[in-house]
Amino acid sequence: MSETAAGLQRKISSAGDLQSVVRTMKALAASNIGQYEKAVRALSDYHRAVEMGLSICFRQSASKPSAMEGGGRTGGVVGAIVFGSDQGLVGRFNDVIADYAASALAALPEKPQVWAVGERAHARLEDAGLKPLGLFAVPNSIKAVTPLVGRILTESEARDGEDAITELYIFHNRPTSGAGYDPASQRLLPLDENWRSKLVERHWPTKNLPEVMGAGATTLRGLIREYLFVSLFRACAESLASENASRLAAMQRADKNIEELLEEFKGAFHRLRQSGIDEELFDVISGFEALSASKR
Repeated sequence: MSETAAGLQRKISSAGDLQSVVRTMKALAASNIGQYEKAVRALSDYHRAVEMGLSICFRQSASKPSAMEGGGRTGGVVGAIVFGSDQGLVGRFNDVIADYAASALAALPEKPQVWAVGERAHARLEDAGLKPLGLFAVPNSIKAVTPLVGRILTESEARDGEDAITELYIFHNRPTSGAGYDPASQRLLPLDENWRSKLVERHWPTKNLPEVMGAGATTLRGLIREYLFVSLFRACAESLASENASRLAAMQRADKNIEELLEEFKGAFHRLRQSGIDEELFDVISGFEALSASKR
Protein backbone atom coordinates (compact mmCIF):
# COMPACT_ATOMS: atom_id res chain seq x y z
CA MET A 1 0.00 0.00 0.00
CA SER A 2 1.45 3.36 -1.01
CA GLU A 3 2.16 6.00 1.66
CA THR A 4 -0.03 9.06 1.96
CA ALA A 5 1.40 12.55 2.35
CA ALA A 6 -0.13 12.86 5.82
CA GLY A 7 1.39 9.52 6.89
CA LEU A 8 4.84 10.53 5.68
CA GLN A 9 4.58 13.87 7.47
CA ARG A 10 3.79 12.06 10.72
CA LYS A 11 6.81 9.79 10.24
CA ILE A 12 9.05 12.78 9.51
CA SER A 13 7.80 14.53 12.66
CA SER A 14 8.31 11.43 14.83
CA ALA A 15 11.82 10.84 13.45
CA GLY A 16 12.68 14.49 14.09
CA ASP A 17 11.53 14.25 17.71
CA LEU A 18 13.54 11.06 18.20
CA GLN A 19 16.61 12.70 16.68
CA SER A 20 16.30 15.57 19.18
CA VAL A 21 16.29 13.07 22.07
CA VAL A 22 19.28 11.19 20.62
CA ARG A 23 21.28 14.39 20.17
CA THR A 24 20.50 15.47 23.73
CA MET A 25 21.71 12.12 25.07
CA LYS A 26 24.79 12.36 22.85
CA ALA A 27 25.65 15.78 24.27
CA LEU A 28 25.06 14.50 27.81
CA ALA A 29 27.34 11.49 27.28
CA ALA A 30 30.07 13.68 25.81
CA SER A 31 29.82 16.02 28.79
CA ASN A 32 29.99 13.14 31.30
CA ILE A 33 33.05 11.61 29.67
CA GLY A 34 35.03 14.75 30.45
CA GLN A 35 34.56 14.63 34.21
CA TYR A 36 35.41 10.93 34.45
CA GLU A 37 38.49 11.18 32.23
CA LYS A 38 39.69 14.16 34.27
CA ALA A 39 39.25 12.12 37.46
CA VAL A 40 41.20 9.19 35.95
CA ARG A 41 44.13 11.49 35.07
CA ALA A 42 44.18 12.98 38.55
CA LEU A 43 43.97 9.54 40.15
CA SER A 44 46.96 8.31 38.15
CA ASP A 45 49.16 10.95 39.79
CA TYR A 46 47.67 10.28 43.23
CA HIS A 47 48.05 6.50 42.80
CA ARG A 48 51.73 6.98 41.97
CA ALA A 49 52.20 9.20 45.05
CA VAL A 50 50.61 6.55 47.31
CA GLU A 51 52.80 3.81 45.86
CA MET A 52 55.92 5.91 46.35
CA GLY A 53 54.91 6.50 49.97
CA LEU A 54 54.42 2.77 50.49
CA SER A 55 57.81 2.14 48.92
CA ILE A 56 59.50 4.40 51.48
CA CYS A 57 57.57 2.82 54.37
CA PHE A 58 58.65 -0.67 53.35
CA ARG A 59 62.26 0.40 52.82
CA GLN A 60 62.58 1.97 56.26
CA SER A 61 60.91 -0.80 58.25
CA ALA A 62 60.35 -4.52 58.25
CA SER A 63 56.58 -3.95 58.25
CA LYS A 64 54.44 -6.12 56.04
CA PRO A 65 50.76 -5.82 55.10
CA SER A 66 48.61 -6.76 58.04
CA ALA A 67 45.98 -9.48 58.05
CA MET A 68 43.33 -6.81 57.61
CA GLU A 69 44.71 -6.00 54.15
CA GLY A 70 44.82 -9.64 53.09
CA GLY A 71 48.49 -10.50 53.55
CA GLY A 72 49.37 -13.57 55.60
CA ARG A 73 45.87 -15.07 55.66
CA THR A 74 45.19 -18.70 55.08
CA GLY A 75 41.85 -20.08 53.98
CA GLY A 76 39.11 -17.61 53.22
CA VAL A 77 37.37 -17.07 49.89
CA VAL A 78 38.04 -15.48 46.52
CA GLY A 79 35.99 -12.37 45.79
CA ALA A 80 35.41 -10.36 42.61
CA ILE A 81 33.89 -6.97 41.86
CA VAL A 82 32.51 -6.49 38.33
CA PHE A 83 31.73 -2.93 37.24
CA GLY A 84 28.90 -2.61 34.71
CA SER A 85 26.00 -0.24 34.04
CA ASP A 86 22.47 0.41 35.28
CA GLN A 87 21.24 1.93 32.00
CA GLY A 88 20.94 0.73 28.45
CA LEU A 89 22.00 2.25 25.13
CA VAL A 90 25.60 1.18 25.74
CA GLY A 91 25.94 -1.52 23.09
CA ARG A 92 27.79 -4.63 24.30
CA PHE A 93 29.36 -2.83 27.28
CA ASN A 94 27.98 -5.23 29.90
CA ASP A 95 28.34 -8.32 27.71
CA VAL A 96 32.04 -7.61 27.15
CA ILE A 97 32.98 -7.18 30.82
CA ALA A 98 30.76 -10.04 32.06
CA ASP A 99 32.18 -12.48 29.51
CA TYR A 100 35.72 -11.35 30.31
CA ALA A 101 35.18 -11.75 34.07
CA ALA A 102 33.51 -15.15 33.66
CA SER A 103 36.40 -16.41 31.53
CA ALA A 104 39.06 -15.14 33.93
CA LEU A 105 37.31 -16.42 37.09
CA ALA A 106 36.67 -19.84 35.52
CA ALA A 107 40.45 -20.38 35.46
CA LEU A 108 40.75 -20.00 39.25
CA PRO A 109 40.97 -23.17 41.38
CA GLU A 110 38.19 -21.95 43.71
CA LYS A 111 34.72 -20.75 42.84
CA PRO A 112 34.64 -17.00 43.54
CA GLN A 113 32.03 -14.91 45.28
CA VAL A 114 31.00 -12.10 42.95
CA TRP A 115 29.49 -8.67 43.52
CA ALA A 116 28.10 -6.66 40.61
CA VAL A 117 28.05 -2.90 40.19
CA GLY A 118 25.04 -2.25 37.98
CA GLU A 119 21.78 -4.12 37.39
CA ARG A 120 22.58 -4.99 33.78
CA ALA A 121 25.98 -6.43 34.68
CA HIS A 122 24.25 -8.39 37.46
CA ALA A 123 21.81 -9.93 34.97
CA ARG A 124 24.56 -10.68 32.46
CA LEU A 125 26.69 -12.41 35.13
CA GLU A 126 23.73 -14.58 36.08
CA ASP A 127 23.37 -15.59 32.43
CA ALA A 128 27.08 -16.51 32.43
CA GLY A 129 26.58 -18.81 35.46
CA LEU A 130 28.05 -16.44 38.07
CA LYS A 131 25.20 -15.58 40.41
CA PRO A 132 26.32 -12.42 42.25
CA LEU A 133 26.00 -12.28 46.04
CA GLY A 134 25.29 -8.58 46.03
CA LEU A 135 24.43 -5.59 43.86
CA PHE A 136 25.75 -2.04 44.07
CA ALA A 137 24.15 0.88 42.23
CA VAL A 138 26.25 2.61 39.58
CA PRO A 139 27.24 6.17 40.60
CA ASN A 140 25.54 8.89 38.56
CA SER A 141 28.35 11.43 39.08
CA ILE A 142 31.99 11.55 40.11
CA LYS A 143 30.95 12.68 43.60
CA ALA A 144 28.94 9.49 44.09
CA VAL A 145 31.97 7.24 43.47
CA THR A 146 33.47 7.80 46.93
CA PRO A 147 30.42 6.45 48.84
CA LEU A 148 30.32 3.41 46.53
CA VAL A 149 34.00 2.61 47.13
CA GLY A 150 33.43 3.00 50.87
CA ARG A 151 30.58 0.47 50.78
CA ILE A 152 32.68 -2.00 48.79
CA LEU A 153 35.57 -1.75 51.27
CA THR A 154 33.21 -2.06 54.22
CA GLU A 155 31.62 -5.16 52.69
CA SER A 156 34.99 -6.82 52.12
CA GLU A 157 36.40 -5.95 55.55
CA ALA A 158 33.28 -7.05 57.46
CA ARG A 159 33.78 -10.70 56.54
CA ASP A 160 35.80 -12.75 59.06
CA GLY A 161 36.88 -16.31 59.60
CA GLU A 162 36.26 -18.74 56.78
CA ASP A 163 34.15 -16.13 54.96
CA ALA A 164 36.98 -13.57 54.95
CA ILE A 165 38.06 -12.41 51.50
CA THR A 166 41.74 -13.29 51.08
CA GLU A 167 41.88 -12.77 47.33
CA LEU A 168 40.01 -9.98 45.57
CA TYR A 169 39.79 -9.19 41.86
CA ILE A 170 38.21 -6.21 40.15
CA PHE A 171 36.95 -6.22 36.55
CA HIS A 172 35.99 -3.15 34.56
CA ASN A 173 36.08 -1.64 31.08
CA ARG A 174 38.92 0.78 30.46
CA PRO A 175 38.65 3.57 27.84
CA THR A 176 40.94 3.48 24.82
CA SER A 177 41.63 5.99 22.07
CA GLY A 178 38.57 7.41 20.39
CA ALA A 179 35.27 6.10 21.74
CA GLY A 180 36.48 2.57 22.37
CA TYR A 181 37.15 0.53 25.49
CA ASP A 182 38.76 -2.76 26.50
CA PRO A 183 38.04 -5.05 29.47
CA ALA A 184 40.66 -4.96 32.23
CA SER A 185 41.27 -6.66 35.56
CA GLN A 186 43.41 -6.24 38.65
CA ARG A 187 44.16 -8.48 41.61
CA LEU A 188 43.63 -6.11 44.51
CA LEU A 189 44.22 -8.62 47.32
CA PRO A 190 46.30 -10.15 48.77
CA LEU A 191 48.91 -7.46 49.35
CA ASP A 192 51.56 -10.12 49.61
CA GLU A 193 55.34 -10.26 49.70
CA ASN A 194 55.59 -10.12 45.91
CA TRP A 195 53.58 -6.88 45.87
CA ARG A 196 55.75 -5.47 48.69
CA SER A 197 59.00 -6.39 46.92
CA LYS A 198 57.97 -4.63 43.73
CA LEU A 199 57.24 -1.45 45.66
CA VAL A 200 60.57 -1.59 47.52
CA GLU A 201 62.39 -1.86 44.19
CA ARG A 202 60.75 1.26 42.78
CA HIS A 203 63.16 4.04 41.88
CA TRP A 204 62.89 7.25 43.89
CA PRO A 205 63.12 10.29 41.57
CA THR A 206 65.75 12.14 43.67
CA LYS A 207 68.87 11.21 45.64
CA ASN A 208 67.31 12.29 48.96
CA LEU A 209 64.91 9.74 50.42
CA PRO A 210 62.13 11.09 52.69
CA GLU A 211 61.66 9.85 56.24
CA VAL A 212 58.50 8.46 57.79
CA MET A 213 57.45 10.71 60.66
CA GLY A 214 55.64 9.37 63.72
CA ALA A 215 54.45 5.78 64.04
CA GLY A 216 55.51 3.88 60.95
CA ALA A 217 52.83 1.22 61.35
CA THR A 218 50.07 3.85 61.48
CA THR A 219 51.41 5.59 58.38
CA LEU A 220 51.69 2.26 56.57
CA ARG A 221 48.13 1.28 57.44
CA GLY A 222 46.86 4.65 56.22
CA LEU A 223 48.74 4.38 52.92
CA ILE A 224 47.51 0.82 52.35
CA ARG A 225 43.93 1.94 52.89
CA GLU A 226 44.49 4.78 50.41
CA TYR A 227 45.99 2.29 47.95
CA LEU A 228 42.88 0.08 48.13
CA PHE A 229 40.61 3.11 47.93
CA VAL A 230 42.29 4.72 44.92
CA SER A 231 42.51 1.38 43.05
CA LEU A 232 38.75 0.86 43.37
CA PHE A 233 38.01 4.52 42.65
CA ARG A 234 40.08 4.48 39.47
CA ALA A 235 38.45 1.25 38.28
CA CYS A 236 34.99 2.77 38.80
CA ALA A 237 35.92 6.07 37.10
CA GLU A 238 37.39 4.23 34.12
CA SER A 239 34.25 2.08 33.88
CA LEU A 240 32.03 5.18 33.92
CA ALA A 241 34.15 6.87 31.26
CA SER A 242 33.93 3.72 29.11
CA GLU A 243 30.17 3.48 29.65
CA ASN A 244 29.61 7.03 28.45
CA ALA A 245 32.00 6.52 25.54
CA SER A 246 29.98 3.46 24.54
CA ARG A 247 26.73 5.40 24.88
CA LEU A 248 28.18 8.28 22.84
CA ALA A 249 29.16 5.87 20.06
CA ALA A 250 25.70 4.28 20.14
CA MET A 251 24.02 7.70 19.96
CA GLN A 252 26.26 8.73 17.06
CA ARG A 253 25.22 5.63 15.14
CA ALA A 254 21.56 6.25 16.00
CA ASP A 255 21.83 9.89 14.92
CA LYS A 256 23.33 8.83 11.59
CA ASN A 257 20.62 6.19 11.04
CA ILE A 258 17.85 8.66 11.87
CA GLU A 259 19.38 11.25 9.52
CA GLU A 260 19.39 8.70 6.69
CA LEU A 261 15.80 7.70 7.52
CA LEU A 262 14.70 11.34 7.52
CA GLU A 263 16.27 11.87 4.10
CA GLU A 264 14.44 8.78 2.84
CA PHE A 265 11.10 9.97 4.26
CA LYS A 266 11.58 13.50 2.93
CA GLY A 267 12.54 12.16 -0.49
CA ALA A 268 9.43 9.96 -0.55
CA PHE A 269 7.28 12.90 0.59
CA HIS A 270 8.66 15.19 -2.12
CA ARG A 271 8.19 12.51 -4.78
CA LEU A 272 4.61 11.92 -3.62
CA ARG A 273 3.91 15.66 -3.58
CA GLN A 274 5.41 16.10 -7.03
CA SER A 275 3.35 13.18 -8.30
CA GLY A 276 0.21 14.85 -6.96
CA ILE A 277 1.12 18.15 -8.63
CA ASP A 278 1.83 16.38 -11.92
CA GLU A 279 -1.56 14.65 -11.76
CA GLU A 280 -3.31 17.95 -11.13
CA LEU A 281 -1.46 19.54 -14.05
CA PHE A 282 -2.38 16.64 -16.32
CA ASP A 283 -6.02 17.00 -15.24
CA VAL A 284 -5.93 20.73 -16.02
CA ILE A 285 -4.31 20.13 -19.44
CA SER A 286 -6.74 17.31 -20.24
CA GLY A 287 -9.67 19.50 -19.25
CA PHE A 288 -8.37 22.40 -21.33
CA GLU A 289 -7.88 20.17 -24.37
CA ALA A 290 -11.34 18.67 -23.95
CA LEU A 291 -12.87 22.16 -23.67
CA SER A 292 -10.99 23.36 -26.72
CA ALA A 293 -12.15 20.34 -28.74
CA SER A 294 -15.80 20.92 -27.83
CA LYS A 295 -15.62 24.52 -29.10
CA ARG A 296 -14.35 23.53 -32.55
